[in-house]
Amino acid sequence: MADNRDFDLILFGATGFVGKLTAEYLLEAAPAGARIALAGRSEDKLARVRDELGAAAKGWGIVVADSTDQAALDALAARTKVVVTTVGPYLRYGMPMVAACAKAGTHYADLTGEPLFIRDAIDNYHDEAVRTGAKIVNSCGYDSIPSDLSVYQLYRKSVTDNTGELGDTTLIASLKGGVSGGTIDSGRAMMEAIAEDPSRQSALSHPYALSPDKSMDPDVGRQSDLALQRASAIDPSLEGWVGTFVMAAHNAKIVRRTNGLLGWVYGKNFRYREVMSAGKSPAAPLVAAGISGGLVAGLAAGGLLSRFPAGRKLLDRVLPKPGTGPSKKARENGWFCMKTYTRTSSGARYVATFSGKGDPGYQATSVMLGESGLSLAFDTNEQPVTAGVLTPAAAMGDALTARLKEAGMTIDVKPI
Repeated sequence: MADNRDFDLILFGATGFVGKLTAEYLLEAAPAGARIALAGRSEDKLARVRDELGAAAKGWGIVVADSTDQAALDALAARTKVVVTTVGPYLRYGMPMVAACAKAGTHYADLTGEPLFIRDAIDNYHDEAVRTGAKIVNSCGYDSIPSDLSVYQLYRKSVTDNTGELGDTTLIASLKGGVSGGTIDSGRAMMEAIAEDPSRQSALSHPYALSPDKSMDPDVGRQSDLALQRASAIDPSLEGWVGTFVMAAHNAKIVRRTNGLLGWVYGKNFRYREVMSAGKSPAAPLVAAGISGGLVAGLAAGGLLSRFPAGRKLLDRVLPKPGTGPSKKARENGWFCMKTYTRTSSGARYVATFSGKGDPGYQATSVMLGESGLSLAFDTNEQPVTAGVLTPAAAMGDALTARLKEAGMTIDVKPI
């Protein structure tokens, strides 16, 4: 990429809820002299955000562009090394920016949890991004960095210890935080897309829907995203119960895509899934059943209502609105802890811990997205030499891991 671009990083969607949080984080974390700009539809609103950030952001640029204006997005992408975008749902608004970055050879990071969008990006722009050297990196927030980097670091540890390939691998999620209006709106966008074209359902249901080459995927049988079982079935050291984790289906696809992008190095018997901890109390089985049953019922109801105009209007009234979020106190009181257990082909057992403070969908996500953008802008020599539509681990690997540790997150792997 040429060094004569105006900016190191442009934050697109800087006036939105998560956009503002990411801007605040970049103000603290960006290196001295970093050339940063805020982008969005309204120059006045962008200027207001910059003013609220204080004197340290005075030199940041402002770039006006609408997500529907391809020419403006092309011009934006050509001015910067990296675009970080929070403008979603990505299935509705995100593809023009992917197109602009792939064309310009500009690195890109987003927050999508939408496999339909990622599949479209792969099919339409992977080859062009490879040609131009652009890293188009999806899912750079709580979905799906903890999942992706945890398994990647388990693999790295197994190679260092020479303990063989990864086998059955399960992430157990524990967290305190809310579900954002943007996340819900992304889910609705996918359900509406499937209602219009039922053939797209496979991008949600197939475990290898994001694979770079389905003919090379491990043949390990069924990998269900639904769960209701004792935790000891995952590893004998565990107690309590687990249920279905709401983002399991998406995160698992990202992890499996990483495996493919890296040459299927995790192993021919690598099987992956994610669950959510229900605790160890006497009521834990009921909690786990409630988590799993409620998720299935909620998805079914949402999918049905999304098929009809009256149903969509009802969802508009009852669901959280995009661009809204919890108070600062609530964000600061949140936390997450992801523990990923694996057994290698030699019988070695490991657990990876990825944890952090702050509401995972807001505060922690703004850290992960911000550091992803900074890594793409400044860690070129420490990253894998690859391009195309990528995952966080395949694009940034150890460089991003080191950044997130420095930012205060715990990421480690220990033998059991």
